[in-house]
Amino acid sequence: MRVQLLPSTFDSQGHATSEQRLTCFLIDECVAVDAGSIALALTAEQRERVRDIIVTHPHMDHIASLPIFIDDLFETLKSPVRIYATPEVIELLERDIFNWNVYPRFSELKNEFGPVMEYVPIPAGEEFRIAHLTVRAVSVNHIVPTVGLVVSDGKSIVAFSSDTAETDEFWNVINRAPHIDALLIEASFPDSMAKLAEVSARFGQAESQRPGHSRGTHKASLPSNGYR
Repeated sequence: MRVQLLPSTFDSQGHATSEQRLTCFLIDECVAVDAGSIALALTAEQRERVRDIIVTHPHMDHIASLPIFIDDLFETLKSPVRIYATPEVIELLERDIFNWNVYPRFSELKNEFGPVMEYVPIPAGEEFRIAHLTVRAVSVNHIVPTVGLVVSDGKSIVAFSSDTAETDEFWNVINRAPHIDALLIEASFPDSMAKLAEVSARFGQAESQRPGHSRGTHKASLPSNGYR
């Protein structure tokens, strides 16, 4: 399984920088996990392939360019962009983003080929299929409805924490897996901002590096919001 963290900040020459203010992962060139920088960082070839997007939660750093991505492709889409999310997250996306005020309700619109966007509700705690992948969404501890993900292509298993504070079920699920090849943890704040991490229900640097959450795993802490 190939997982790419899409960049979200660029220097004056257009080159990606190490600051990561938005969250979007691309799996095997075709499935996106969150959509913070999806309209900014995909190549032309990737834009033609990506039609499946899992949204773990509706905070702006995870969905910022999702409406732009669909808007850019609107006239040429021959199949809809499929948004996989829990019913609670779908409701929030419809209420706060695709509400005819911020952006059109793309789920109600068509181009000459048919619908341009559709929602696929996913059940937390159960496996579902997306493209060639098997995915389990696990509820985690954040201030809005949020899921972490355990993703398998039949050979490799990769887990994504999404934004969370201390949580149990996510660790229980990945520790019951036969193996975990990579664990991607979002760390939003450095130790000096531990209080802000606590009140916003996110991991800080120290929590993301704490040993004992899982065994036999390659762990990567991914700083967001530009903090290193």
